[in-house]
Amino acid sequence: MAVEILISGLIFLIGLFTAKIAERFKIPAVTAYLISGVLIGPYVLNIVPHVLIHSTDLVANVILSMVAFSLGQTFSRKQLKKIGHNVMLISWGEVLGAFILVSLALTLTGMPLYQALLFGGIAPATAPAATVMVIREYRAKGIFTDTLLGVVAIDDAWGIIVFALAMAVAKSLIEPGNSTYTVIKHFLLAGGNVLISLGVGILIGLIFNFFAKFVRSETNILILTFGFVLITSGTALYFGLSDLLANMAMGATIMNLYREDPYKFFDSLKRIDWLFYLYFFVLTGAGLEVPLLKEIGFVGLVYLITRPFGEYIGAFTGAVIGRADKKIRNLLGLGLVPQAGVALGLAILVRNEFKASIGHSFLTTIVATTIIYEIIGPYFTKIAIKKAGEIPEY
Repeated sequence: MAVEILISGLIFLIGLFTAKIAERFKIPAVTAYLISGVLIGPYVLNIVPHVLIHSTDLVANVILSMVAFSLGQTFSRKQLKKIGHNVMLISWGEVLGAFILVSLALTLTGMPLYQALLFGGIAPATAPAATVMVIREYRAKGIFTDTLLGVVAIDDAWGIIVFALAMAVAKSLIEPGNSTYTVIKHFLLAGGNVLISLGVGILIGLIFNFFAKFVRSETNILILTFGFVLITSGTALYFGLSDLLANMAMGATIMNLYREDPYKFFDSLKRIDWLFYLYFFVLTGAGLEVPLLKEIGFVGLVYLITRPFGEYIGAFTGAVIGRADKKIRNLLGLGLVPQAGVALGLAILVRNEFKASIGHSFLTTIVATTIIYEIIGPYFTKIAIKKAGEIPEY
């Protein structure tokens, strides 16, 4: 225990040190955290014990829960009126573009259709945590930034739906005597899961609104908010629902129904979330199994290349249909490259469902490509918001 606590302290200090160096070279802090994690991981300096690396799942759940809740504020009526139409079209385009291009490209390589559909179903997932961190780090503001936040807030929702449908078709394709009834059954189960997840988030949001009337100090607001975020996640996960969708729905409910200043609840989490972000991303880098990179092979390379192209083409198409601003049309797709927790979670579902066949190799490929996306993705996000002219110092 003493060693784990000591190394945890070093992780925070090393993360701070590398972030300060990265700041001088205009490198996003997310990338610095991941690189520092690789350096202190088992395959380089071997400083971080495996027990800490294995704790990444818990930290990831907490972070994704906070990010999902925070992004729920994007769904205020005022915000949706401002950018809602374009956000919907761009997010639909991005999700469909990534799904179609990845599935098609992998099918053309000779991969079985059910397996290609599973890769395509995971492709639309982005990394809200990485995107939010880059935007906050550079204090980006403007219509492009608002649109990007809106898209990363909602595209995982559409992505989860697409994945559920892809999983349903994949199961039907390999089940003996598959039939139309089997496909419809899986579709209905997936749709019900999404709706119930949203319903749970809305219900807990209503309960939150009741208790929020009794807290006033900043400390109590933070405790109430953090506690409800964890309760929402725990409830959703216990019943096999989406904690990401549930927390977004709770955030949106508070944003639209709380009569005073709802932003204070979202702002309260900003007092502690950077600690979780730093710890998580350094541990993610430390968890990189370097030999794994040699095993992703041709399939991993095709996925690695086609996913960003699919997202870019889809986002561009959605922006054109919505007659969005030129910089949104041309640049927003670049901000969608990062991929992290949601993709890994979905890949674990695939591993569990297809253990006897492709499960382990599938997860291996997604883990390897996800780490690469998390290293290079923040650069693309930074480039996008910089070229959009929404970083103050530029």
